[in-house]
Amino acid sequence: MSKPRRPRRPVDGIVLLDKPQGLSSNQALQRVRHMYQAEKAGHTGSLDPLATGLLPVCLGEASKFTQYLLEADKVYRTRILLGVRTTTGDSEGEVIATAPVPPLAPADIEAVLARFRGEIDQVPSMYSALKRDGRPLYELARQGIEVERAARRITVHRLELIAVDGSEWELEAHVSKGTYIRSLAEDIGAVLGCGAHVVMLRRLSLGPFTTPVMVTLEQIEAVLGEGGHAAIDALLLPPWAGLADWPRVELSENAAYYLLQGQPVRVAGAPADGSVLLFEAGGRFLGIGEVDDEARIAPKRLIRV
Repeated sequence: MSKPRRPRRPVDGIVLLDKPQGLSSNQALQRVRHMYQAEKAGHTGSLDPLATGLLPVCLGEASKFTQYLLEADKVYRTRILLGVRTTTGDSEGEVIATAPVPPLAPADIEAVLARFRGEIDQVPSMYSALKRDGRPLYELARQGIEVERAARRITVHRLELIAVDGSEWELEAHVSKGTYIRSLAEDIGAVLGCGAHVVMLRRLSLGPFTTPVMVTLEQIEAVLGEGGHAAIDALLLPPWAGLADWPRVELSENAAYYLLQGQPVRVAGAPADGSVLLFEAGGRFLGIGEVDDEARIAPKRLIRV
């Protein structure tokens, strides 16, 4: 006899999870959702099982805005091991080649890193979550299938050497969406002629979450055990927190009424164009809107109110 399904709650907000090593992003997401008993949940960009760090988990109405955080810049701390290539580009793969690491002075290292700053073209890893004919590339790779991938233009805003320990470099990278750190490591290794792969990866920030206060799965579980759902709900950021750098527009009660009916409205002092966060007088969040060609704010993505 199957167990009765746990009731779901209409809980809305964002958990800044410190994802542990060894779990996929979806596994971490499901554990958070289970503890919150949330009706809906989504995350804002996968981290490999090897990786740790910031994984914003969006619950309830916050899950409507995950796509915007997927497009945000990210900052990573990584360690790469020179002289060893693996099947996956990280330490979870099998070693496929080794080579001696050339002697490198600090100026040589800087010259290599400088080649990867700014706008560059990067070929995504076969072990990425990009899809080909509806299937993630990593599924094909695990079956021994390799397909041609087009290079994509990315931006490495910052790439700094933090430390050198033998054949390991510790780096910090501020990158645009679509950047694969394992591909960056492999490309650095290719330039040096010795190969390289990622042995540690941690996401430090994402979009507006530049100095995030993260919580672990164990911390959420402990808070839940001590204070119940009310206590872990207090850990949530509001659904709009991932868009906190967008302009805010406050609507009168009358304007809010028409906007919630799907009609564009005029608001004094609104931006001339672009996307905006919409709040009703009193601070209630309504969703996001877009300023149209007639300087009206049209609803774009509204939450349940």
